[in-house]
Amino acid sequence: MSGSKPMISVCWLRRDLRLHDNAALFHALKSGFPVLPVFIFDDAILNQLDDKADKRVDLIYQMLENIQQKLQATEGSIRIFHGSVKQAFDILINEYAVQKVFCNRDYEPYALQRDAEIRYFLNAKNIEFHSYKDQIIFEWNEVLKADGTPYTVFTPFSKIWKKHLSEIQIPAYPSEKHLNNILKSDKKASFPKLEEIGFHKTGIQFHEAKPEIYTIENYHLTRDIPSLETGTTGMSLHLRFGTLSVRELVKIASISNETWLNELIWREFFMSILMHFPHVANGAFKKQYEAIEWRNNEDEFQRWCNGTTGFPIVDAGMRQLNETGLMHNRVRMITASFLVKDLLVDWRWGEAYFASKLLDYDLSANNGNWQWAAGCGCDAAPYFRILNPSEQTKRYDPELKYIRRWVPEINEFGYPAPMVDHSMARERTLKAFKEGLNNI
Repeated sequence: MSGSKPMISVCWLRRDLRLHDNAALFHALKSGFPVLPVFIFDDAILNQLDDKADKRVDLIYQMLENIQQKLQATEGSIRIFHGSVKQAFDILINEYAVQKVFCNRDYEPYALQRDAEIRYFLNAKNIEFHSYKDQIIFEWNEVLKADGTPYTVFTPFSKIWKKHLSEIQIPAYPSEKHLNNILKSDKKASFPKLEEIGFHKTGIQFHEAKPEIYTIENYHLTRDIPSLETGTTGMSLHLRFGTLSVRELVKIASISNETWLNELIWREFFMSILMHFPHVANGAFKKQYEAIEWRNNEDEFQRWCNGTTGFPIVDAGMRQLNETGLMHNRVRMITASFLVKDLLVDWRWGEAYFASKLLDYDLSANNGNWQWAAGCGCDAAPYFRILNPSEQTKRYDPELKYIRRWVPEINEFGYPAPMVDHSMARERTLKAFKEGLNNI
């Protein structure tokens, strides 16, 4: 005890909403002090969400309920805050003799700034701040060229990444074995209702997931078929919020399917790009692409958002996104190419719309993939690679199973005609890109 206040460590959960194989939680539980897990519904993030029935906030809330139920078995609980991060720590420091704060590192621009400020704030009060690598295998400064510069092309990055992987033993942090060191529950740790945070239930249900080995083993055969429910693993959501450990998934992928392992490496590649080249958060990696003259027709953009373009594979993808918060990966590429290359709408418009809808939204991956589609990113498809929606349909949904699920009126009178002639749009785009790049 310090005075009348209990001496504790705090484990600040963010993108790591699990009690097992959690690096920060493991180190906190071994710190010598009872551990209070906390989560902060940060107004700096929530205030950017216009829809108060946001599925992601509902999911996070359910993930926290899940953690709470498990902690109650240890007579512990998680403390939930709503407001600013500094306010939350002010309250904690007032109620407890906080000795140490533990968290797992986050690499997005806002998170880096927030964590630097909190570290400074806590250190000024003689409270230790410890952060750990948890959501990735290798950080931005661990996979570099021989001269210390970052890779900007995926293939050599992945080659060195795999070499490094072969040289290490993936660590495990069995935090679940030390939960008896959780601070015993007290009356302060009330669990707020979702409505008290300013949001509403959406009907979405969180389910704990385990990777299906059969799906992973066959991933290279099935990943491009949007009508196949089991064609992809569905792990992106769990990676985004950390309900599963990336270490567990990489261990499985490295012995089961290299194609799926490459998808996990792409995730780390885009995180590395964001760290080394922070300008990509708001602009093109290849800065000369800022010279492209976009059409940015708002009515056409709205038809794309609504899934009423008259191109069934595009409409199916957008309706799936709007209804479920998810979209098949192959169809994400098709819808992105259509917006940028057929309608000549700035890729940032599409990136922002996906950011507002995707349950598995991740800044670096969303940004990286949109820039890939637009041709302006690192290791991007060349600008003259323009996906033909009809050809993509023939190749990946030839029986229209996926399309009929989301566009049941495809053969009815009310379904709109294609809003643009693809051949004409392709030539228009090639001309606009050539002119923009030649005028630099």
